[in-house]
Amino acid sequence: MSRIQRAILSVTDKTGLVEFARKLAAIGVELISTGGTAKLLRDSGVRVKDISEFTGFPEMLDGRVKTLHPKVHGGILHRRENPLHRTAVAEHGIQPIDMVVVNLYAFEKTAAKPEAHFEELIENIDIGGPSMIRSAAKNFQDVAVVTSPADYNAIADELAAHGGELSQATKWRLAQKAFATTAAYDSAIASTLERVSVNGRFELHAPESFPQTLRLAFRKNMDLRYGENPHQKAAMYSDGSGTGVANGRQLQGKELSYNNIVDLQAAWDLAQEFEEPVCAIIKHTNPCGTATGKTLLEAYKKALECDPVSAFGGVIGVNRPIDAATAEEMAKLFLEVIAAPDFDDAAKAKFASKKNLRLVEVIPSQQKWTLKNVSGGILVQDADVRSLQESDLKIVSKRQPTTEEKRALLFAWKVCKHVKSNAIVYAREGQTVGVGAGQMSRVDSCRIGVMKAQLPLKGTVAASDAFFPFPDGVEEIAKAGATAIIQPGGSVRDQEVIDAADRSGLAMIFTGVRHFRH
Repeated sequence: MSRIQRAILSVTDKTGLVEFARKLAAIGVELISTGGTAKLLRDSGVRVKDISEFTGFPEMLDGRVKTLHPKVHGGILHRRENPLHRTAVAEHGIQPIDMVVVNLYAFEKTAAKPEAHFEELIENIDIGGPSMIRSAAKNFQDVAVVTSPADYNAIADELAAHGGELSQATKWRLAQKAFATTAAYDSAIASTLERVSVNGRFELHAPESFPQTLRLAFRKNMDLRYGENPHQKAAMYSDGSGTGVANGRQLQGKELSYNNIVDLQAAWDLAQEFEEPVCAIIKHTNPCGTATGKTLLEAYKKALECDPVSAFGGVIGVNRPIDAATAEEMAKLFLEVIAAPDFDDAAKAKFASKKNLRLVEVIPSQQKWTLKNVSGGILVQDADVRSLQESDLKIVSKRQPTTEEKRALLFAWKVCKHVKSNAIVYAREGQTVGVGAGQMSRVDSCRIGVMKAQLPLKGTVAASDAFFPFPDGVEEIAKAGATAIIQPGGSVRDQEVIDAADRSGLAMIFTGVRHFRH
């Protein structure tokens, strides 16, 4: 190990930089900096040398050339144990640089702006920063490279505790992170510029199709105890957005398992379908009870009524902060996970005695794509965010649905979208009654939905995620006591299916929208 004597600082994200620089200066590290970073440090009372003074060459070309200089890269890249390297840098008056503190122009933030212009994108492609990061990471044995403000405190503490030195393990960890940073940065640039067309001028446009090269960058959040089964290893990765299930904040309970997270996502997705307070109880990714209410407590009680046996050991998703009254009721049932946008202090106190119950706060996010592995590749599709419009609804039966039936049908349709195909959902307005999920035959799903019902089926409605290929499914639904059906339509036997509904006095709505879920 060798002491850090000289550091170059050049950052876009200046979070925590001044305090970090002060700590470096306090242990005798000479600080070199550029442009706005140097000004911030100087204005904050931190002694700093301008890069132009260090190189003997001015910053030029509107800041495009600042650190691209032999005195910078020679100072970073020369191997300290190599006598030829030491002779070469000494001959040219190059001083060693032992630490590089750099984060990059906010290219992704610029690209995300709807009004971003091509010229602005190009100017936000960092050249000097990635070059210094890669140089320092390549020479990690001698140089520490710091690319994230999140690392400042730990590095400062290690330097203070070890006389200004960092261990090789720390330098290697920082180098690995640095190469991942530049890789993700280049990936973001390539993915964005793929959307630029040339029609007499350069123009950034919204993607009309999937990219020719799919570039994914995720950082590991945690290793999991195991995967779907104990013999499978697993981990969870984050996109770094701070939103969604992968970035949820666990407040209490045991470590989340792979299956917990899969069910948690299913519960959260279903809860986000509704504007009114809703509770979704999930078991093995399927809803065993879903209900809305004037309050979250009412929604939970109604959801539990649907199938209290299956709800045991389930996962709950809600779209409102959980209060004390709701928490008190939920705490009576053995549950694995509860996902909510927030838990108030009184609710946390109610749950505190349930040591193994996992509470997870989730910030909503909109998924753009869904991905699925296949051997040798990956499938990508748009997320299924299609909601029904009034213009989608086509009444095909002789009998018109009542206002109450229509509200119940639209509720059942939202839930049915989140049930594994083939899917049938029996419901009343704001409450599921029976769920038939994941069957090879749609008529079997109709029968299983009846079998699972704990509440009376008479007067319910039914939703189907895809069309009925034969009239038998409609006949089973009518036999169960349901009075109306919502389904996509589109079968070659649609007329036979409509005739079956008419014979049974059922109202039937076609949506023209299918919600397969495999």
